[in-house]
Amino acid sequence: MTLTTGLAIYFLIWWVTLFAVLPFGVKSQHETEFEQGTDPGAPVFPRMLQKLLWTTLVSAIIFAILSVIYKYHLIGLDDIPGLPRPRPLT
Repeated sequence: MTLTTGLAIYFLIWWVTLFAVLPFGVKSQHETEFEQGTDPGAPVFPRMLQKLLWTTLVSAIIFAILSVIYKYHLIGLDDIPGLPRPRPLT
């Protein structure tokens, strides 16, 4: 795997992980007292820096696991059940 490919894969894993981490610990304004004129579904205190740090940590662990699987060929396409197999040419 080249450096560019690794960075692209890490970015995709990071982005998906970010969307998985975003809803954790969020309280909307309708769950607490909120000011008039604000959206009741808006988060009170989103803690974005903490979520970005957790996203980076979790995605680094996922990327490391997938890199080891790729480097040492621990899982191949034949090991994945349910994948359609190409028909032999006759």
